[in-house]
Amino acid sequence: MKKPGDNVPSCTFRVRKDGEWVDLTTDEIFKGKTVVVFALPGAFTPTCSSTHLPGYMARSEALKAAGVDDIYCLSVNDSFVMNAWAKDQGVDDEVKMIPDGNGEFSDGMGLLVDKAQLGFGKRSWRYSMLVKDGVIERMFVEDMNAPGDPFKVSDADTMLANLNQAA
Repeated sequence: MKKPGDNVPSCTFRVRKDGEWVDLTTDEIFKGKTVVVFALPGAFTPTCSSTHLPGYMARSEALKAAGVDDIYCLSVNDSFVMNAWAKDQGVDDEVKMIPDGNGEFSDGMGLLVDKAQLGFGKRSWRYSMLVKDGVIERMFVEDMNAPGDPFKVSDADTMLANLNQAA
């Protein structure tokens, strides 16, 4: 698993924007910026839709006031699903969606997990991280030994409190 001080994995995401396919690279996302990424098991799933994504949407202004340039939501879903979920959740430019359709980024992070027992296949583990210029500065990874789908440290309030404490 990646840790603070490591570079984020290098990959290209296939994103559907305005009816066209666009390649979005990790350099475009992270280079020269301070970025918060929160990753979750799946679009439209209960905790992700009721708490995780809405929490970051609600705290986006405060996160940006604390020095964050961009906020990204990452899931091992395709771009069509991520775009539909963004529309369903009323997401606008405050949070950007990353479709890690093949799980390449999640695998590179060491956080691609097998949720076949739920019929989900390979998914991202739930975590958040602060990345500065492509280098992971802080990570908040849910307990991988906890049962179910833990959600205690990857939330927007934990990230914001850590940013404010560091300031």
